[in-house]
Amino acid sequence: AGRLRVRELLGSPEPLGEVKVQGWVRSVRSQKDVLFLHINDGSSLENLQVVADPSLESRDLTFGSAVEVQGRLVKSPHGMQNMELQAETIHVVGPCDTLSFPLKIKRRHPLEYLRQLPHLRCRSNTNGSLLRIRSEATAAIHSFFQDNGYVHIHTPIITSNDCEGAGEVFQIETLKEARESAEETHFFDIPAFLTVSGQLHLEVIAGAFTRVFTFGPTFRAENSQSRRHLSEFYMVEAELSFTESLQDIMQVMEDLFKTVTSTVLSKCPCDVELFHKYMAPAQKDRLERTLKNKFVTISYNEAVEILKQASQTFTFKPEWGCDLQTEHEKYLVKHCGEIPVFVINYPYDLKPFYMRDNEDGPQHTVAAVDLLIPGIGELCGGSLREERLPFLESRLQRLGLTDTYQWYLDLRKFGSVPHGGFGMGFERYLQYILGVENIKDVIPFPRFPHSCLL
Repeated sequence: AGRLRVRELLGSPEPLGEVKVQGWVRSVRSQKDVLFLHINDGSSLENLQVVADPSLESRDLTFGSAVEVQGRLVKSPHGMQNMELQAETIHVVGPCDTLSFPLKIKRRHPLEYLRQLPHLRCRSNTNGSLLRIRSEATAAIHSFFQDNGYVHIHTPIITSNDCEGAGEVFQIETLKEARESAEETHFFDIPAFLTVSGQLHLEVIAGAFTRVFTFGPTFRAENSQSRRHLSEFYMVEAELSFTESLQDIMQVMEDLFKTVTSTVLSKCPCDVELFHKYMAPAQKDRLERTLKNKFVTISYNEAVEILKQASQTFTFKPEWGCDLQTEHEKYLVKHCGEIPVFVINYPYDLKPFYMRDNEDGPQHTVAAVDLLIPGIGELCGGSLREERLPFLESRLQRLGLTDTYQWYLDLRKFGSVPHGGFGMGFERYLQYILGVENIKDVIPFPRFPHSCLL
């Protein structure tokens, strides 16, 4: 018998001979003349119905048990699904004690409850759908960049640079070093951290490969317990050489968002519908509006003026020279018709040293851009990079970072070109397209309560 996945069996255009399927029981219904099972192997939100003789039922055949079923795939007489499996043998591979099993049959468990079961929540419909969506979105991101001529780079997870200079980094030391005196020799000769961004490494490679991207884990030691922050998350980052236009960077951001979202919607319609139907009923319309419309562009100056004239009272008073808070970002998107908004040309003093000076007089801004999306706020951040050696030397000198970033100055001495790039938080992207309120519900493993999974 050929072994097939549930998804393959459900999608089969015609009946099949001897087939074998393995998975977990989602329901058991025994009648006088027939035994019905629904089994799932994670390949599909929809379960496969198995029809069997009652003699095949056993004490271990319960909700949650792992089974191997062999039989014939036939047309289902019911309209709910195309095919069903007529079982000839049912083997219980792993029994399940349904009384102590935390997931209960035919119950829609709240996300707060599932968050407390990091080792079991992937067996729920909600988290099963999420993981399939994550997988398809990951593949779509890679396809987008590969199709547009980008080279995929594995940037370091352990690094000595802080990138954004915010100091919100996790420092690395061995357990032995943590227990011994600070005077002891350390594993690394210099302080080492978990990366907050692969950008500076990408800039190095972009000096030889023109278009590069990375997609991997990043870490922020920001002490925030909000619904939109994680200490460990995945970041999509790209760098483009030979570009002098911030619009080029923005176009890649918009194309990436729309291409990946369209792919996910077409490949995971049932999984996405689960979220839109039960958790965020209005999100489907928002997404359609986002995909249909051109993203709006406003300057930081315009953004501040819009906020100052708003009838809404903000917790943080909007002033020129201050960073935009989440409440400001959400208002700006709403003001622009619930369409994603690019905010460009931020004050020079607000942004990191590597962003290109606009040389625009007394206000003094840099060629930076943030992409704001409905209900979330910032999704992407990017800029043109400062490729002019004198400008970069001057700024690093004022910040006292010349020695630290001497290698970065070298990039400007040897074949420097205008270039730029951006980063997008993957989990925040998923949070938006699915309409999930808490970002912890779009990661495979929440960080509590099991210390062994921390």
